This record gives sequence, structure tokens and C-alpha cells, in this order.
Amino acid sequence: MDQTHLHLLITHLPIIGSVLGAFVLAYGLWTKSSDTKIAAYGLLIISSVAAGIAYITGEAAEETVENLQGISEKVIEQHEDFALYALIGLILLGLVSIIAIFVTIKKLSLANPLATITLLLSLFSFGLVAYTGYLGGMIRHTEVGNGAVQNSSESSVEESD
Repeated sequence: MDQTHLHLLITHLPIIGSVLGAFVLAYGLWTKSSDTKIAAYGLLIISSVAAGIAYITGEAAEETVENLQGISEKVIEQHEDFALYALIGLILLGLVSIIAIFVTIKKLSLANPLATITLLLSLFSFGLVAYTGYLGGMIRHTEVGNGAVQNSSESSVEESD
């Protein structure tokens, strides 16, 4: 497995992990369960680490695809530029989650407000990383950006006309 393959595999983890962590954290807030909140923080930390790995392997992935026919350098650059914002958001989310674990374990009065802040930050980070993934998908999946792929039943109807 090379860095390009690792990039393609790992990029899904920050997207799914940040939103799953948000749902688990929301449930932990609703049920007032410290254990559930700590589990959510763990998911968010894993998502942050995965975002770092995805960002580091992104350059090798770019080198692999940039000379392929039909690949737009502009789309790659948009993906790369926005990936930095997503990385910063997820690093911040990971750091806040580490602090929140400590605060929750120590049962400090700051635990619930920090959980709420972490939940909002996880939703914001999800938006950043999901858009980054969308931009990345446009590099090789032309159907994502311009609707180029038609339903097979639609194309057969058009051909018979």
C-alpha cells in the first residue's frame, strides 16, 4: 500500500468520525453520561489524527493523479487549499477533546459547557472536512460536480427518441 492508497482510505475517517462523535456526544449530553461523553471524545481524537494522516499523504496522492488525463489542477488546488482549513479545525477539535476528557474525568464544573462547545466544534469541523471530501471527490468523480452521469433508464429513453 502506498501513500496514495492510504490517503484514499483514511480520508473517510475524519468525515464519518467527526459526525459520529458529534452524535455520541449529543447523546452523552442528553443522558448526562460521562462515559458516553468520554467515548465521543475518543472518536473525535481519532478523527483528528486521521485528518493529520490524510493531510500528510495528500501530496503523494496529488503526485499520482496530477498528470492523468482529465484531471484538473484547479480542482486539486481547491481541495488542497480547503484541506488545510479542515485540518486546522480537526486539530483544534482534537485538542479540545483531550482537555474535555480530563475535565470530565475530574468532574469539574466546566465539563458540560465544554461538552457543548466541543459538540458545536465537531459539527463545524464536520462541515469543513465534508466539503474537503466533496472537493476531493470532484478530482476523479466527475459525476459529483457537474451531473455528468445519467441514470441508465434516462439514457436508454433518450437513445430511442
